Amino acid sequence: MTDERIGDHRMACLETRGGNRRESYSVELPGLSAWISCRPLPPASEGGDLYYMTVCSKGAISRVVLADVAGHGQLVSSVADRLRDGLRKHVNTWDQSILLQELNNAFLAGANGVQFATAFVLGHYVQSGEVVFTNAGHVPPLWYRAAERKWLTISHSTPYATEIADLPLGIIAGTPYTQTAIQLSPGDLLVLYTDGLTESRDAAGQLLGSERLAALASTVPVEVPDNAGEALFARVETFRSPSPPSDDETMIVLLRHQRA
Repeated sequence: MTDERIGDHRMACLETRGGNRRESYSVELPGLSAWISCRPLPPASEGGDLYYMTVCSKGAISRVVLADVAGHGQLVSSVADRLRDGLRKHVNTWDQSILLQELNNAFLAGANGVQFATAFVLGHYVQSGEVVFTNAGHVPPLWYRAAERKWLTISHSTPYATEIADLPLGIIAGTPYTQTAIQLSPGDLLVLYTDGLTESRDAAGQLLGSERLAALASTVPVEVPDNAGEALFARVETFRSPSPPSDDETMIVLLRHQRA
């Protein structure tokens, strides 16, 4: 198989798709258009960033997960197996707090030494556009609200959501994970990413961070997910130039369709 895959794909019911390989492609989920770009730190073709997407048996619920694993190689493969198995087990379940609890305990049970991962998990209900998300210590995604033409980060300070500051996976057994609902409107974008982007530094050593990333996002086109994602990557690369990336970088851009 090649390191890079570019093309379009339509997710089928009960399909699970994802991984940690170097790849970039567009995909259609029920009610959503998406663009994924997974960029392990060169020269590796696989990294510590993991993503998966699933669609339930009736095509009503899509789930997207982006995780950043503290490790590489076999460690990441082991986490990937647990994450994929957990998603398949709960593919038809709207409540994802149970999924996060099971993953947390599974990580602890199979850990050799210190092992943890941050993760952002969301479920999208196609008929209403409602998104339920759980944040396990991950960097806050960006949300473009088309009606207001503005970008914001999904965090405890967002007036549209409640606190999402949960522990990373694999720290304390039995950790409860909350879930928060937001309403996506037609034309809205969600941008999930890993901290390889926000930990970029410019020539003066200044950290990019989530606020600067949101400011960069305000300059990108918002009509098509792949255009938005590619433009945002380009803005980040310009910010840190001439320095190369120092970590794996993964981005998932989701656009809610104008019609369900």
